[in-house]
Amino acid sequence: MSNRIVLNTISHHGKGAIAEIPGIIKAHGFQKAFVCTDPDLIKFGVSTKVTALLDEAGVAYDVFSEIKANPTIENVQAGVAAFKAAEADCIVAIGGGSAMDTAKGVGIIINNPEYADVRSLEGVAPTKNHAVFTIAVPTTAGTAAEVTINYVITDVEKKRKFVCVDTNDIPEIAVVDPDMMSTMPKGLTAATGMDALTHAIEGYITKGAWEMTDMFHLKAIELIAKSLRGAVENTPEGREGMALAQYVAGMGFSNVGLGIVHSMAHGLGALYDTPHGVANAILLPTIMEYNAECTGEKYRDIAKAMGVEGTENMSQDEYRAAAVEAVRKLSADVGIPADLKQIVKDEDVQFLSESAFADACRPGNPRDTSVEEIAALYRKLL
Repeated sequence: MSNRIVLNTISHHGKGAIAEIPGIIKAHGFQKAFVCTDPDLIKFGVSTKVTALLDEAGVAYDVFSEIKANPTIENVQAGVAAFKAAEADCIVAIGGGSAMDTAKGVGIIINNPEYADVRSLEGVAPTKNHAVFTIAVPTTAGTAAEVTINYVITDVEKKRKFVCVDTNDIPEIAVVDPDMMSTMPKGLTAATGMDALTHAIEGYITKGAWEMTDMFHLKAIELIAKSLRGAVENTPEGREGMALAQYVAGMGFSNVGLGIVHSMAHGLGALYDTPHGVANAILLPTIMEYNAECTGEKYRDIAKAMGVEGTENMSQDEYRAAAVEAVRKLSADVGIPADLKQIVKDEDVQFLSESAFADACRPGNPRDTSVEEIAALYRKLL
C-alpha cells in the first residue's frame, strides 16, 4: 500500500505575505478575480487589506459574500451563478473555512459542471478537472482549508453537514499572513485554535497516519501548545505561531483523515449552528479518553508535545491521562465551555449519533464505534 501527500503548489508565509497576491494573478495572466469572502470580514475591513492591493495593482475583481458561518448548498449555488456573471477567471478566497469551503465548491463546479448538484460532491467525488485557479488567504488560525483536499457543506433541508474529499479542490496558492488574523476576537481565536489542535491530534492517531504525517502533526501540537494562549491575548508571537501551526496540521490531516470528534462536531454545527471549533474543543478530551486504548504509545508523544514533563517515566495510564488533561486545561485556559449542556437537547441525541456514524470522518477513528457508543459519548457531556 502506498501513501499519498497532496499539498499546495506554492505557499507564502509570514507578515506581509498578502503583498504577493497581485503579482501572482498577473504572472498567471488572469484578467479578473472572483473574491470569495464573508460579510463580517467586509464589515470589519479585513478583506479590504487584500482588495486594496488589487486596486493599487489595477487587478479587476468582483466580490461575493453570500456565505453563512456554516456554508450551505445554496451558498455554493449562488457562488457558481455569481462567478459566471462576473466572467472571472480565478478565485481569491479570503476567510476561514466558510469562505474557503464555499470557494472550493464553486471552483469545482465551474470546471466540472456535471457536478452542479452540490450533493453529488459528497464523499470522494471522481471529478476530472482541477478547480478554478485559487489563491486561499486564511483569516483564522484553525481550519487549514487553504492546504486541504476537504470541504464541508451544510444541507439545510436534511439538517446535516457533508464532507467532500477531492484532490482537485486544493488551492494552487496559499498565502498565510498572520496580519490577516490579528483582528480575530478572543472567542474566535480560541475556537479556531482548538480546531487546529483537534486536526493535529485526530490526524496523529487516525488509522491512516504514517511517518510523514506524524511529523507534521506532532510539530503542530507543539506549536499550538506554545502559541494559542498568546494568540488569544493577541501577541504577535502567538499569532505567528498559530498561523504556522494550523497550516502544518493541515498538511497532515488532509492526507490521512480525522475521526469521530469531527464526525460528532459536524452534527452540532448542522443542527444548532454551533461554531465548529467550539464543538471540537468540547468533544476532544472525552473522545481522547474513549480512543486511548487503540493508540499504542502515541499519547506519550502528545503529552510531551503539549509540554508535559517527565513523560518518559510515566506508565501508559499516566501518560494517557496526562495528554487528555493537558488538552482539557488548554481548552479551559482559552475559555471554551467544558460540556454540551447549553447546546444539545437530549431528544436530538439519536439523530446526532446516526449523523455522526454516517459522517465521512468516522471510518478513520482509531477505535471502531457504533451509533450507540456515539450516543453515550454525547450524553456523557450533557
